[in-house]
Parts: sequence; structure tokens; C-alpha cells
Amino acid sequence: MSGSLAASLGGAPALTYECSRAGCREAAGQAIRWRNPKIHAEDRWKTWLACDEHLEFLREFLAARSFPLEVVPVAELSDRATEGGR
Repeated sequence: MSGSLAASLGGAPALTYECSRAGCREAAGQAIRWRNPKIHAEDRWKTWLACDEHLEFLREFLAARSFPLEVVPVAELSDRATEGGR
């Protein structure tokens, strides 16, 4: 058998990003990269995804705990992974 299952079904599915807010299933356009300095090394970052409606809620939740964070478009996530960035 040659080729992959995805190819035989018409191609690989498009990547979709879903908001990390509990109960939300909206498409996420932003990624919030954060870490808890008490338990994460400086090179260990976690990523939450956010739709437009929940971006500020999730960002403020982390900022209130003084966690280092950055907000980037989800399109940059794969770029950072291939570059080895945080």
C-alpha cells in the first residue's frame, strides 16, 4: 500500500486551533505563551490558545499571578517550533 491514509482521503486535514477557555470551542487566533517561574525552568513554556472573546480573560488570569507571558498569533507557533524558539 503506497501513500498515507490522509492522502487517500483527499489530503491532510487543515490545522485548527481551539480556544483553551473551559467550555469554549471557538477558533483561536492568538497563543498565550507563559511559564510559572516557581516550577518551570526558564526554557520551559506552556501555551494556551485564545479566541478573540477570551484573550484578555486568559491573559489577565496569568498576569494576576505575575507569570511571565507573551501573546503571539497562532501562525507563529509552527515557526517557533521549527526554529527551536521558546
